[in-house]
Amino acid sequence: MYNVLVAEDEREIAAAIEVYLKNQNYGVFKAYNGEEALEILKKHEIHLVLMDIMMPKMDGIEAVMKIRETSNVPIIFLTAKSEDVDKILGLNIGADDYITKPFNPLELLARINSNIRRYTSYSTTPATNDDVIQIGGIQLDDLKKQVTVDGKPIKLTPLEYKILHLLMNNPNRVFSIEEIYEKVWQEPAYNPDTVTVHIRRIREKIEINPKEPKYLKVVWGIGYKFEG
Repeated sequence: MYNVLVAEDEREIAAAIEVYLKNQNYGVFKAYNGEEALEILKKHEIHLVLMDIMMPKMDGIEAVMKIRETSNVPIIFLTAKSEDVDKILGLNIGADDYITKPFNPLELLARINSNIRRYTSYSTTPATNDDVIQIGGIQLDDLKKQVTVDGKPIKLTPLEYKILHLLMNNPNRVFSIEEIYEKVWQEPAYNPDTVTVHIRRIREKIEINPKEPKYLKVVWGIGYKFEG
């Protein structure tokens, strides 16, 4: 059984989500503010976090920043339609996805299922020595799920890792944003703009000058490529 942490201060919404998830055999932990969410994460094995942005005591943005200091657990933000700025900020600080309230329960479950599938495959997929990719100073070791830049390991979230693996495994090939989303998320491109945010975060970790990237380059009007 996979466990989902629902951090949502509106108790009726949290209770409804709990019903949806338990009907799909998920274990559910509920928190009504960011501080409670962090305490649950310390005490229990959690496979995905649903995080509301606006909560008392500690909001979702601050909570995600603290989670990302120690954990790569998938995080989906629950946002209101008016919180576009917060959506982008949330993705920039380490969230994997977002869904807008009011949401369709089937869409919410689909997002949860796909994020957990990616997370568990990232953790358990076996690899061979052939899966070590070296391009310039960037090395990706798929056996260890580790990326190094000039010999120094860097920390990537599972989504960032999968995007980088896709591009490094196909050097010089240009992928559209929609292609990257569909190949990495393994679902139709619901939120293709999130790819741009993840690419920006990867650049900040692997490039000496993210504004003038050596490796991860944009092809204007088309998409992105990893220059080999």
